[in-house]
Amino acid sequence: MCVGGWIFDIICSGDQSLSFGLTHSSQYKYKYVYTTYTSGIGPPAEGNNKLFFSRLDTDAILTLRSSSSSSSAPQEPSISFSNVNYDPNKRGGGTRIQLRMMTSANPTSPNHTNMMTGDGARVSIVGVDPSTSLVPPPASAESAPSLLGRRRPTTEKAPLLSQRRLFNSLSGLANGLNGSSPESSGGYTEFGSSIASLTPPSSTPRTLGTFSGVFCPVALSMFSALLFLRVGFIVGNAGLYFTLIQFAIAYTILLFTVLSICAISTNGAVEGGGAYFMISRTLGPEFGGAIGALFIFANIVSSALYIVGCVEGIVDNFGVGGSLTGSGGGLPTDRTSRFLYCSLINLLNLVVCLVGSSLFAKTSVAVLTVVGVSVLSVIASFFQDEFPVDLPEGNTLARHNNITHAWFTGFNGTTFSENLSPESYGKDYTTESGDTVNFAIVFGVLFSGVTGIMAGANMSGELVNPGKSIPKGTISAVGFTFFVYVLLSFLAAATCSNFLLQNDYIFMMGINLWQPFVTIGILTATFSASLSNLIGASRVLEAVAKDDIFGPVLRFLNSGTTRGGNPIASVLMCFVIVELFLLIGSLNIIAQLNSVLFLLSYFAMNLACLGLDLASAPNFRPAFKYFSAKTAFVGMVGTLAMMFVINAIYASLSIIACLVLVIMLHLLSTSRSASNWGSISQALIFHQVRKYLLLLDSRKDHVKFWRPQMLLLVANPRSACPLIDFVNDLKKSGLYVLGHVYSGEFDEMEVDPATEDYSSWLSLVDHLKVKAFIELTVARTFREGMHHLVRISGLGAMRPNTIVLGFHDDTLPVDFFSSGEAPIPYRTDKFPPATFPMRRDEGQRLREEEYVEVVRDIIKMNKNVVLCRNMALLDKAKVARKKHLFVDVWPINFFSGDANSLMDTSSLFLLQLACILNMTPLWKSLTLRVFLLCTSTTTSAEAASREAELRRMLQILRIKARTVVIPWDSVLGKQLPSGVGAAGEPHPDLFDSAPQWPLKTIRPDYIKAVNDMIKEQAANTAVSFLFLPEIPMDKSEYRLYFHHLTSLSEDVGPMVYVHGVSTVTSTTI
Repeated sequence: MCVGGWIFDIICSGDQSLSFGLTHSSQYKYKYVYTTYTSGIGPPAEGNNKLFFSRLDTDAILTLRSSSSSSSAPQEPSISFSNVNYDPNKRGGGTRIQLRMMTSANPTSPNHTNMMTGDGARVSIVGVDPSTSLVPPPASAESAPSLLGRRRPTTEKAPLLSQRRLFNSLSGLANGLNGSSPESSGGYTEFGSSIASLTPPSSTPRTLGTFSGVFCPVALSMFSALLFLRVGFIVGNAGLYFTLIQFAIAYTILLFTVLSICAISTNGAVEGGGAYFMISRTLGPEFGGAIGALFIFANIVSSALYIVGCVEGIVDNFGVGGSLTGSGGGLPTDRTSRFLYCSLINLLNLVVCLVGSSLFAKTSVAVLTVVGVSVLSVIASFFQDEFPVDLPEGNTLARHNNITHAWFTGFNGTTFSENLSPESYGKDYTTESGDTVNFAIVFGVLFSGVTGIMAGANMSGELVNPGKSIPKGTISAVGFTFFVYVLLSFLAAATCSNFLLQNDYIFMMGINLWQPFVTIGILTATFSASLSNLIGASRVLEAVAKDDIFGPVLRFLNSGTTRGGNPIASVLMCFVIVELFLLIGSLNIIAQLNSVLFLLSYFAMNLACLGLDLASAPNFRPAFKYFSAKTAFVGMVGTLAMMFVINAIYASLSIIACLVLVIMLHLLSTSRSASNWGSISQALIFHQVRKYLLLLDSRKDHVKFWRPQMLLLVANPRSACPLIDFVNDLKKSGLYVLGHVYSGEFDEMEVDPATEDYSSWLSLVDHLKVKAFIELTVARTFREGMHHLVRISGLGAMRPNTIVLGFHDDTLPVDFFSSGEAPIPYRTDKFPPATFPMRRDEGQRLREEEYVEVVRDIIKMNKNVVLCRNMALLDKAKVARKKHLFVDVWPINFFSGDANSLMDTSSLFLLQLACILNMTPLWKSLTLRVFLLCTSTTTSAEAASREAELRRMLQILRIKARTVVIPWDSVLGKQLPSGVGAAGEPHPDLFDSAPQWPLKTIRPDYIKAVNDMIKEQAANTAVSFLFLPEIPMDKSEYRLYFHHLTSLSEDVGPMVYVHGVSTVTSTTI
């Protein structure tokens, strides 16, 4: 018996080719146990931790068993299927897959987020039987257990689930919606998190189809307040021509946005959370969280809008002088009373949300039926003869002029002509001051009534097949509502006088054959829409709180749910905010704000799809074929433009609020779950970087635009923190790569250390706050690994031109992560001792000759070389604190004694690096000093001439530096004991015979004297730059060369040896 393991039964059926692979952690081994076939297909090929079937043309069952003997559960595998094509119209339906899991010893459930299926694959996770023992497999195919636990002969077809049972079985994955799972509750399901434990099908499966789950909610949301309350307002003020244009604009924007919604909803699994889920998981936590917050407010404002519309219907029917109460009495209609009615309806919504929201969600078909009957009664009412219609008591503007009624003319050519294009806009009698209506107000009201296209997407957690239902249901609902609105607009324009349409927004009640039809329609449509938006707002708010994007600000909303899973805190918070928006009072004003907020969320949806398409992400393959980047772009531009047309102030404030939230979330958000979402910004950055890297041509490099591209080879980050930090200042916005070589035989290593430690190196970059890339390699020797890194680091024309090494000396390394004497910015407990362990074995150290060989190889590969020594002594806090420090530059090859080689390539490169360092913010307050050496035989005029030449050269190179002239007779006399000739020239045999003295002729006391001269000038020096002499050709002199370098820089403090191989300065524009 296998303890703590998993069994996977994969049953495949159909006539399509199927490739199947199983991958898993190297810590555990899974092996192929037995396979039952119906037609002699051979067993799979067994590879490195993978099993593949190249083709399964007929039914097959494969059982995989964990062979781990550990008492703990093995790490879950990742199961992938490819070349799976399910075609229900094809004989046999194509390839179907069923997956069963059985476990013992109650191991932790696998992370099903890693289980991916190919396009169109029908995959059924039947369930887990925790009591099942993992017994050895049966000896024959006939004894193999079937998926349903019965014996199955090999000639029998593998049992396949019907479509209904298939999704009923999948519904067991959503058990966490209303259960006690800590990961998910309250109707919101994070992608993949609902599968906290794999259980048999639950008693609350996904049951909603296309009509009840998408078409009805979308149609109801798009009818809502506009259908009965504002069709006359729009036609009467804008005229039929502009009404049709506005409907065309609105529905064009909606259509393109619907195409984007369909694209995302058919591009993979759609979990609960609706539009917020789609946007946040595409744009990333910053944009997704900001848009999610605005989408919450959009739903809240929409709920307030529909409540005001509902109260308007109540007052016009049951108020003083109302249609149903007459002039004999009725409810008070003053502003305070209206707000009280709104608050009571909002309170009723709150109670329903907390008690029976799940039941309400199932009544959408009945509600749409009631609204449909009301619409039919309105359509029938247009076919009447002429009669007067009483104006509402609330229209004080008309009644102030003693006008109490307007005319319904029936079908009349004059009326139709009058309503095609009215002479002027009317006044809005629902506002206290009777504001004049304009195009923006009319369009804002119109668009607010058709903003319900995401109602179906918001039901994604309850849909049996979201990828199929959302596109079909949404598009059909959009087409249906468009037809109804256009029909009602034509009928109203042909039968109702323009004065009636402008002064009685609920004229449909006045002309109706039986007025209660319209009353029922208004109250049903507006109340259901307001409740739906309050439920939606609370669910999205709960989802945002669970994602922890806003941290502790919204974390309290996660506490407390009802038995039905309704989030109490989220519902109460939405209720309070709705109450605040109800204070606005006017439906037309609220409608503009509502339109702007929804347009912004539609903008984000189009932006998400456009970004995915432009990024050419391979996994963006929506099954919906009518989407393209052009449709997303048109939808995005259209929504942005109409936001400003409706109300420029609301639009500007909404965009600013969104951007502020994006910045705040980027800087302050501590959400851990959001790191696994993926972000469209990363895909777009990759796409753009790849494009511009291809445009970056190394053949077009020019010295004017040269910058250091640094590759720093680090032995151990623990002891190299100051060096890493220093080189980061030295790079001048150039490429910076941290390289490390793991020495040893790769075949003898259990794991690839470069892969295992990569994340730790990235954490190091974050901790030190340096802008660097990481390159790790494994090689037999450090020298070989250095060749790897120098040749392959970078990409395209962005490759290192300067290689930086630490100096090879006997200085004891300091652990800057844990040492109490280390600068505070470097200290951390993020890296335990096992991460980046300090080297204890002296055999791991390079020999001196090997170190020099590495330097020679770098120069041979035509790279500049920088050797840094004593960087552990560099205290950047001291550099920032003390103002009178220097950066010293010694552009002199002390191995030749030539003090006039200022135009040498290495000297110019040395000056360039020192100047770059002096340009950075921390180092710019320091004074750059360039030293010039002279002897006693040099006349004062000659010395002044050489100093002037140096200053002129610095001026031409635009290097701000102080020149310092130092006599060095005593130092040079150590190397040339015979002194100088009568003409003032050094000994010809040792000075002019070669650019550099033979190493064996360089006296140790001369090197010591040079070292003393440098130390004498370095009392207030932060860092010194020295000329790195040429490496000798004779390998036997490498050791001596290294010793001279060591003696020359002994106790100097932080210093840098520099050797250049190419021109890096320019004197031209």
